[in-house]
Amino acid sequence: MARKPALSTDKLKDLGADKLAQLVLEESERNAGFRRQVKAALAAKSGPESIAKLIDRRLSGLERAKSFIEWDKARAFADDLRSLTDTITSELGPAAPALAIDRILRFIATHEQVFERVDDSSGRVQDVYYQAIHATGQLASSLPAPNADALPEKIMTALGESMHGYLADVTEAVAPHLPQDSLTRWDGDLKNAIAERQAEEAARKSDGWFYSMTSQWAGMRQTLASARGDLDLLIALELKKKPHMQDTLGIATQLLEVGRSAEALEWVRKPGRRTFGKADDGLSPERVNLEARILDATGDRSAAQALRWRCFEARLSADILRDYLKQLPDFEDIEAEDRAHAFTLEKSDPDVALQFFLDWPRLDLAAKLIATHPHRWNGGDWHILPKIAGLLEHDHPLAATILYRALLDSILDRARSKAYGHGAKFLGKLALLAQEVDAIRPGTMTDHLTYVAKLKKAHPRKSGFWTRVGGGDPKMPQETAARGPIWVKDEG
Repeated sequence: MARKPALSTDKLKDLGADKLAQLVLEESERNAGFRRQVKAALAAKSGPESIAKLIDRRLSGLERAKSFIEWDKARAFADDLRSLTDTITSELGPAAPALAIDRILRFIATHEQVFERVDDSSGRVQDVYYQAIHATGQLASSLPAPNADALPEKIMTALGESMHGYLADVTEAVAPHLPQDSLTRWDGDLKNAIAERQAEEAARKSDGWFYSMTSQWAGMRQTLASARGDLDLLIALELKKKPHMQDTLGIATQLLEVGRSAEALEWVRKPGRRTFGKADDGLSPERVNLEARILDATGDRSAAQALRWRCFEARLSADILRDYLKQLPDFEDIEAEDRAHAFTLEKSDPDVALQFFLDWPRLDLAAKLIATHPHRWNGGDWHILPKIAGLLEHDHPLAATILYRALLDSILDRARSKAYGHGAKFLGKLALLAQEVDAIRPGTMTDHLTYVAKLKKAHPRKSGFWTRVGGGDPKMPQETAARGPIWVKDEG
């Protein structure tokens, strides 16, 4: 079969200007988004002001639009929005970044009214806005100093009351590219705005729940503090939050990076931000890793090692055990690793232990664990067990057989007809492994022929499965020249 010719700039140039122009014109007639890109490229020939006018017309249309966009039109709508932002960033941005950033902010400001009139369950439209937010940082890095200095005021004018959090996202994107004086002035303006808004809200008669911009503005102040390198202000702002909202690990990390280990240790041990649905016992691998690093920095290496081992015992984290072993002298790490593996084999939750041995990796111990708990594995875990069985079947056929049987039993017991093809494949695997497994299987485990006989006795009417199986091996559906596969109706 001949290979399709690959497209490249040089090959397209060989077509000649007339042929390329004709192709562009034909595609423009079919594709509205492409047509707009072509018009923008043509406008660029007249200078950035011409592109800006073209963009302004499209932004005005977006701002005026009121009609609802159904779900089946959302993809085309998102493509149209992406074409608009691409024009701003790719055509206008290189020529006039100050004009481009004004337009990209104007586009981002349309998000609330756009979300109200589009079914964006796929998230495509939202992705376009996130890409636009990311582009503000790239454009800000190209701004001349006077334009960069004026950017905070423009951002607040365009997005100052946005409830979707995009104001904070834009701040995070542009802050690293602004002059220090601009950051300081912006922080002062936000501080005053927070005080004024809080006074207004305190005087307001309570009429139920309402959204306050002050929390978003306070978060922006922290972003600005980080950009200015003002860690003390960042901490002071964090302390104003309720304890369960504080980013204790983030603050501890920054304190450790600047050598303030004693303060870092206080922060890492605070309860801090809660993760929904998870109890914080202080032994999450993320927290333990950071606290152990801080303890090492303070010189208390024994406490750091004790913490790592305690976390390993609680969570069976492979990463934490690796950190623990790295800190041990030569040869001691070998003994400690053997002790860790012995502990894991005796773990009360075999599922967690199995994941550890796969992460380490020690497939021999994973196989031993599976064989030790042959009835523990849930064949309903179809998203992970086939892969594990595949890893084990070459060197550890007994463990692979246990998993394949669990998977097949689950498919047939639940009459999962859509998975019968997989079940036939698993039975074929079991047949291939049978000779080797029957020589080493424990007495409590039936041989392959007995196992298949029990399946036939327990599931005699599942013809949708048995028609795919012949003598324990997978059997593909029959085909003819005139018809597709002949499937036998399942009576199970």
